[in-house]
Amino acid sequence: MERWQNKIAVVTGASAGIGAATCKALAEKGMIVVGLARRVEKMESQTRPLIASEYQKNFHTYKCDVSDEESVKTAFAWIVEKFGGVDVLVNNAGIIKMGRLLDIDESILKDTINTNVLGVVWCTREAFKNMKERNVDGHIVIINSVVGHGVPATPDPMLNIYPPSKHAITAMTEVLRQELLKNETKIKITSISPGAVRTEIIDFPPEMPALASEDIADAIVYCIQTPPNVQIHEMIIKPIGEQI
Repeated sequence: MERWQNKIAVVTGASAGIGAATCKALAEKGMIVVGLARRVEKMESQTRPLIASEYQKNFHTYKCDVSDEESVKTAFAWIVEKFGGVDVLVNNAGIIKMGRLLDIDESILKDTINTNVLGVVWCTREAFKNMKERNVDGHIVIINSVVGHGVPATPDPMLNIYPPSKHAITAMTEVLRQELLKNETKIKITSISPGAVRTEIIDFPPEMPALASEDIADAIVYCIQTPPNVQIHEMIIKPIGEQI
């Protein structure tokens, strides 16, 4: 992590779960971390205390709703003004609301697509523009899902538009890799697809094998510290014993 010391990492969905664990991991590795979330007070009350006291000075927060393009633009403009730019972006923000695709409320479908797909597009675009302008070989990480590679059959399917939104992320990662290459940059892009993770997004039964948020944060740290000639394009992580 030596190359990232005092560099700027932006983490979306930073108020809980994988986002909070990632903020902790990167801040304690010496990065300046900006957490973005709709709930600043939750980042301050729940994410900040996770970070060892001597590294809490590395953690900053800003209110941002990634499903709102103008909110994303405002947040990244603030980051550029205050810190000079972005070196690592972790697109973690995501939502899932259970229901059947054939009868779920339209607003849920739009919220899911706007957050899980367009939010990634908007945050990545703003980070890229700054990295390109500063000629920085940055790194963009996208938290995907195993359901972005295949949809498990269940007795009562309730995932609705969530798997399609993650399939879009799988395709988007390759599209962005090609575009970054076409732009003659060495900016890396990595999609990380976890299986079951115990976060507030889904309440898995205690007997079900599942990862911890810290496991995914560790994977992010691993991916961004690879040598300049190494790009981990896709990483799939499953807990031991997972059936799907």
